[in-house]
Amino acid sequence: MKVLLPVDGSESAVRATRKLVDTLGWYRETPAIELCTVHLPIPRVPNMGAFVSHEMVQKYYADESDAMLAPSRRVLDDAGVAYEAVRLVGPIAETIVEHATKVGADMIFMGTRGMTALANVALGSVTTRVLHLAHVPVLLVH
Repeated sequence: MKVLLPVDGSESAVRATRKLVDTLGWYRETPAIELCTVHLPIPRVPNMGAFVSHEMVQKYYADESDAMLAPSRRVLDDAGVAYEAVRLVGPIAETIVEHATKVGADMIFMGTRGMTALANVALGSVTTRVLHLAHVPVLLVH
């Protein structure tokens, strides 16, 4: 079994990571865990290359993604849980679901921010979008 654990560095992502660690004993065999984070692409502006190099953009993505991965990495490392970490760039929900499909994930295990129904309608939600797009079970931790 393969579990995709998308995180963004938030407390809800850390809570989901802790819950995954707590529930690992429920599985017949320990699942393979892929920890991932998705960074939104930076906007493209005319003549951007004159001021910002491709290498600078890639370093920005790497640094920001590493910061988002760090809290969940600490939880997994402290628990002695093996995992792979991946940094992705793209529209968040769509990229999570595409990556889950690409790597053959059997489940997406993710935190929620606990928005009210009204805020969800007004602002949208990565979690809601993942639920609508995913073709595998999505386990939400509140």
